[in-house]
Amino acid sequence: MVERRFPNPKELLPLMQFKKPELDGKKRRLQGALTIDDLRTIAKRRTPKAAFDYTDGSAEGELSLRRARQAFQDIEFHPSILRDVSKLDTTTTILGGTSTMPFGIAPTGFTRLMQTEGEIAGAGAAAAAGIPFTLSTLGTSSIEAVRAANPAGRNWFQLYVMREREISYGLVERAAAAGFDTLMFTVDTPVAGARLRDKRNGFSIPPQLTAGTILNAIPRPWWWYDFLTTPPLEFASLSSTGGTVGELLDSAMDPSIDFEDLAFIRSMWPGKIVIKGVQNLEDSKRLADLGVDGILLSNHGGRQLDRAPIPFHLLPDVAREVGGDVEVMVDTGIMDGADIVASLALGAKFTLIGRAYLYGLMAGGRAGVDRTIAILSEQIVRTMKLLEVASIEELTPAHVTQLQRLAPRAVSAQTAAVAEKAGARSARARKPAASTPAIAQTAAEKVEATPADA
Repeated sequence: MVERRFPNPKELLPLMQFKKPELDGKKRRLQGALTIDDLRTIAKRRTPKAAFDYTDGSAEGELSLRRARQAFQDIEFHPSILRDVSKLDTTTTILGGTSTMPFGIAPTGFTRLMQTEGEIAGAGAAAAAGIPFTLSTLGTSSIEAVRAANPAGRNWFQLYVMREREISYGLVERAAAAGFDTLMFTVDTPVAGARLRDKRNGFSIPPQLTAGTILNAIPRPWWWYDFLTTPPLEFASLSSTGGTVGELLDSAMDPSIDFEDLAFIRSMWPGKIVIKGVQNLEDSKRLADLGVDGILLSNHGGRQLDRAPIPFHLLPDVAREVGGDVEVMVDTGIMDGADIVASLALGAKFTLIGRAYLYGLMAGGRAGVDRTIAILSEQIVRTMKLLEVASIEELTPAHVTQLQRLAPRAVSAQTAAVAEKAGARSARARKPAASTPAIAQTAAEKVEATPADA
């Protein structure tokens, strides 16, 4: 029988500590965000639909993005035991420099439309955290302004080769003069992907006012106040605006770019060069043979070709085949520090975050980006300690299993032979500089593949 007695206030008082209320609304909502998905929820509440959907959405049926995120969920970790992880080192070396964490901020276009601090908030947060920041060709802050926001840190520049080549060449020269140490040459955007959310929302540059946008803006007056009372958007590469993002991209991008363009840009650039948007093993091998410094496995966050390969699934083979010759990085679908740890274990040298950074930006400007970095950093540290690895170098493929959800259907040997002949004809028809996909190899692998399980 439990003995009952009247409570003693002196004994209860230490057990009933009231939390001091946080009067700053921004601090309160950011402190309450424990995951990137929490930041996304705040961002959606605070940002007009068209701008939020531009960030959150991807191409056509948005299958590529969903599959990329699902791939990170479909992993199993294998922790060790009885290892000393009282001291943890998350520092890594990438492209000739250091980063305090194994991730950096990816290039994002039209960023000040998401939140007015835009790339300056991203660059400043990256500088404070000691990680790289990448400015997009379609950024809304200048190369020089980003350099001023991150004067002692690592700045990278992402390059689209435009129809007007002189624009692209001028950007390369400006980035070099500003001390950017890495050029990210993007190869997956001959034309714009079909971003249907933007079309349905009528999202354009600059934003166009309609009855719908006005109604959507009523509960979000701070966004419009920031947009209308801060300096106008500055586009480093667009001489004119007016139209949807897809229309602007189609008018600016050149579908004729090839390996000769890569060679020319490389001859102009004094620093490291990374090829962004690599999506198969054969192209990875060719780029490694050409001696590029890095490749970024990426399907552009699912924003270009829907049903494109999942970069995280490509990673083990690419890292095994070319990881000794070129620095392999990965993006698309990263929403948790555990995703980053899994990528490192399977051979990635580094990772980049795009939407995760923008969700933080929309949730709270510079403070929101700081929160994004803090959340991912905390998750990385916790995951590594639970795996019982004390440094990035200790992570190996033995720590992760990629679980299988989608698998190729088995095909007959006759179909494989037809594919092999088609691949040979395609190779003969291409220009000498063009890359040849491993059609025959893929078909042969499919013969032995397990039928789809779901």
